[in-house]
Amino acid sequence: MAVKNLKNIAIIGGGPGGLMLGLLIQRLGYNYTIFEKGNPHDNHKRGGSLDIHSDTGQLPIKKADIYDEFMSYARFEGEDTRVIGADGTIYYEEDSEGEGGRPEIDRGELCDIIMKQIDSHRLKYGYEFDSLIQHSTQDIEIIFTNGESEHFDLVVGSDGSFSTLRTNLSDVKVEYSGISMIEINIDDVKNQHPELSEYNKNGKMMALGGNQALLAQLNGDGRIKVYVSYRMDIDKLDTYKFMTMSELKEQLVLDFSSWDIQLQEYIKNMTDDVLFRRIYKLPIGFKWQHKQAITLIGDAAHLMSPFAGEGVNMALYDAFILARALENYEEIDEALYAYEQEMYQISSTSAQASQDNLELMFSEDAAKKLGEFFKNWCIVEILIFKRTALGL
Repeated sequence: MAVKNLKNIAIIGGGPGGLMLGLLIQRLGYNYTIFEKGNPHDNHKRGGSLDIHSDTGQLPIKKADIYDEFMSYARFEGEDTRVIGADGTIYYEEDSEGEGGRPEIDRGELCDIIMKQIDSHRLKYGYEFDSLIQHSTQDIEIIFTNGESEHFDLVVGSDGSFSTLRTNLSDVKVEYSGISMIEINIDDVKNQHPELSEYNKNGKMMALGGNQALLAQLNGDGRIKVYVSYRMDIDKLDTYKFMTMSELKEQLVLDFSSWDIQLQEYIKNMTDDVLFRRIYKLPIGFKWQHKQAITLIGDAAHLMSPFAGEGVNMALYDAFILARALENYEEIDEALYAYEQEMYQISSTSAQASQDNLELMFSEDAAKKLGEFFKNWCIVEILIFKRTALGL
């Protein structure tokens, strides 16, 4: 069983979710095209290391028969975790042991693995979505900013946080979460900064101090990516953007001057590779008016803050359940409705967890509370494992 008379599918956006959807429906035999406004290398610039969850993000990887190659890149040591207070107190520490359920992989590497399996003629770069005209239930004309247009039976928006396609389904706008980040990098840490490398270990370090945080993560290319994070008014980030690199570094050091000296080393060793990010979200439980032959996946469908590590996992899982719906239903409207109802339920849970974690991580005594959370979570995991092992 599969959707009948589905001749041509457009996927707007070539991030992990859009690429995965393309590969999955390619294996189902559908004709499709992925349109990406950037270039094939942009995924290496958009974010760092990703933890891919066994119950969501890994499912489509297995379904697409790329799990073995994924595993060749996956870093289980990337599950190392440290939670530290601003004064240097370590409230939680875990060293990975063997294979866990959330291995790390760099975003660019993940996208490269998927792209290698996609027929090259199905990827079009330099195509930015502008608007659409729905001539009939399954005749949608997509117009691009370069003036070109094409017709499709189904259009899937995978065009990210500020999705243009989403505006054709809803008037709801994204909201500023109250958190801004300055993304800095420290290159070749093991060789150039061995003490910092040992302090950070092989995974992520979360240093929390009320309205500020340092969120550091070792990437596969040997650098540590650090998200210097603040709870701040939406316009305040601009004051940092207009600084020279020397002024910016001086200001960041000043902002964290009361923090433990080892934590300040993350800032003092930063390179000139800097990005500025405001963290946005869609309302928890966001839904759009259902339309035949138009739908959304990933951040376009359920933008949430990154504080539960669910963003890319939900995008990959969206691709999985949408491809499954196209395989299991005969009518396109039924397939999209089934996909959307399942996606709404799962993404709402993830979005709530992301918001809860945001509030926790930028609260008083955040490091202590997060450390206790991780300790309790580990106890639950151990109990579940023991019960499973005993057949209970």
